[in-house]
Amino acid sequence: MSAPQTNIEKQRRRHAGPLIGMIVLAAAVGIGFVWWLGQEAADSNPGQGSAVQIDGRTGNALEPAPSLDPAQAAPPGAPAD
Repeated sequence: MSAPQTNIEKQRRRHAGPLIGMIVLAAAVGIGFVWWLGQEAADSNPGQGSAVQIDGRTGNALEPAPSLDPAQAAPPGAPAD
C-alpha cells in the first residue's frame, strides 16, 4: 500500500533539518572519539619490556640492550670508566 499523496519536495523540506542534525551529531561523536583515543594514547604508560627479549625470527633469547641512563649504566660501587 502506498501513500495516497506524495509530495517529494515537501518531504525533502521537512526532513532536511533532522538529517542535517544527525550528520552534525555523527561528526561530533566521531571527532570526540578521535580526541578521546588521542588522550588515552598520550596518557598511557607503555610497558618497559621484559628482562629477556626473544628474537621473533630465530626464537633465541637476546641480550638486554644497554641502558642510556647514566644512573642505570653501572651498578652502585662499580668503577667508572
